[in-house]
Amino acid sequence: DILSEEDEQDRVPLQKLKLLGESEELRGLLQNPHLRQLLLTIDQAQDKSSLMRKLMQEPLFVEFADCCLGIVEPPEKENVLPE
Repeated sequence: DILSEEDEQDRVPLQKLKLLGESEELRGLLQNPHLRQLLLTIDQAQDKSSLMRKLMQEPLFVEFADCCLGIVEPPEKENVLPE
């Protein structure tokens, strides 16, 4: 695939992707058979973008997505006083 510069900004470095495999929280979520079925359905879908829009309304999928994003892009600590 040829990626534009904008597409390249949306890519997650391999080092951060490896953190997903180390997450106990994510591993726990993936034990849920319903979530596993949702992920298989996405993987096998022809129109992934349309299905993703629907699944972003599904609380379990949103929890999964939030967990993944929190791992690869941890929220910045706000209003933290230096020690």
